[in-house]
Amino acid sequence: MDILLKQVRLNDDEELMDVGITDGKISAIEKEINEPATKIIEANGKVLVPGFVESHIHLDKALIASRKPNKSGTLQEAIKVTAELKPTFTKEDIYTRAKKALEMIIPRGVTAIRTHAEFDPAQGFTGFETIMQLKEEYKDLVDIQVVAFPQEGIFKAPGTEKMMYEAMEMGADVVGGIPYNDSPANDHIDLIFEIAKKYNKSIDLHQDFSDEATDISIEYLCHKTIEEGYQGRVSVGHLTALHALPKEQLDPIIALIAEAGISVMALPATDLHLGARNDAYNVRRAVTPIRKLRDGGVNMCIATNNIRNAFTPYGNGDILQTAMLAIPVGHLGGADDLPTVLPMITENPAKAIGLTNYGIGVGKQADLVLLDTLLKHDAIIDIPERVFVIKNGKITVESHKETIIYR
Repeated sequence: MDILLKQVRLNDDEELMDVGITDGKISAIEKEINEPATKIIEANGKVLVPGFVESHIHLDKALIASRKPNKSGTLQEAIKVTAELKPTFTKEDIYTRAKKALEMIIPRGVTAIRTHAEFDPAQGFTGFETIMQLKEEYKDLVDIQVVAFPQEGIFKAPGTEKMMYEAMEMGADVVGGIPYNDSPANDHIDLIFEIAKKYNKSIDLHQDFSDEATDISIEYLCHKTIEEGYQGRVSVGHLTALHALPKEQLDPIIALIAEAGISVMALPATDLHLGARNDAYNVRRAVTPIRKLRDGGVNMCIATNNIRNAFTPYGNGDILQTAMLAIPVGHLGGADDLPTVLPMITENPAKAIGLTNYGIGVGKQADLVLLDTLLKHDAIIDIPERVFVIKNGKITVESHKETIIYR
């Protein structure tokens, strides 16, 4: 064997197990494995989980918060500030910042990323091309899916429609869109499906990102998804407008999302920062209703979205911290709720972005994280050290933390 992990905790109600890795795959999971291995890791009961999946992030916009702050903290100013900055982004600038962001994310246990990469007539393909380059450069450390993302809209930014097709020809993995920042939203969705079908690609939309639910297009998107036979191939991020709907209006929409097989990426770090800025009192959380969507059968994910820019002026790339934030925000700390959170950064987003052969099982791809905690129940609330990160059966990160307390 290449790697043998001795006595890991896979589930809290089960015995400790040995896990063997050979040729990039999990080759054995047994109570005791005595075969020789090139590398033996004594886990001593530490928790082993599948690699974390960062299902919605913007690497090309990372680490620019200090250049032009979003002083109002609103979504509108975040879009305005970023649009003003983008023409100043050089390839070298984007490369340096995105690389730094990757090297913040990877040591914290993420083995797969879906990143939205922008382009528009003002900045061209500078950011998109740079992210495609980094995808190749980092392929041994993390799997990166690149979403062709028209942040400024398509119809309202003439020339972008042509660029969408060009981005797909350049190798984009997913067709992105932003119906709430274009007009008409339904035509925007129709075009996204037209492109996705032409290239047989999945769809990932920034959807209904607002404090109110007065002008949403999620229902149209659901019907379109079903009509086009795209169930299971559409994801949406934000979807914050749903928080403003009463139960009698919300429940049928949740049922429709579940029927369409649309995955939802909750982005609490961003949405808490930008949302409800005009509320004078009883300030709303302005985050998509995670529990209600989960209970309605929707594939729920938690993701970071941005690191230190006008949309999210903080963060260090640790998806466990984002998941921890989602626990109080989404009322997910109860005894029955807490176990559902870890899958929102592992199995659920893996399903959402179409990862195959993912998870812990014999024959699965060996993308694993050994956590410095002894209970799976505490895998998020401890925000534990990532002791080992294993990608494609190779150790990519090893961490040793020593704390000295002086008395």
